[in-house]
Amino acid sequence: MQTEIKLLDVVALTEDLPQKGVYRGQVGTIVELLTEGVFLVEFSDNQGHTYAMLSLKHEQLMVLYDEPIKLQIA
Repeated sequence: MQTEIKLLDVVALTEDLPQKGVYRGQVGTIVELLTEGVFLVEFSDNQGHTYAMLSLKHEQLMVLYDEPIKLQIA
């Protein structure tokens, strides 16, 4: 199941990108939808300082949820 990613979704990186200074599991926020399946993701620290702003593909991201998910079965 591929989850739709929307503006302001909280996401986790699903792969290491050492050349960009970010690694699997780091959490960011979708700040812009660039094109279909490509998103601008902001990564910031606990004080709100941005340490990376990357354009990433849908397959590199996982949407995070902070409450139960209700799946619709077709």
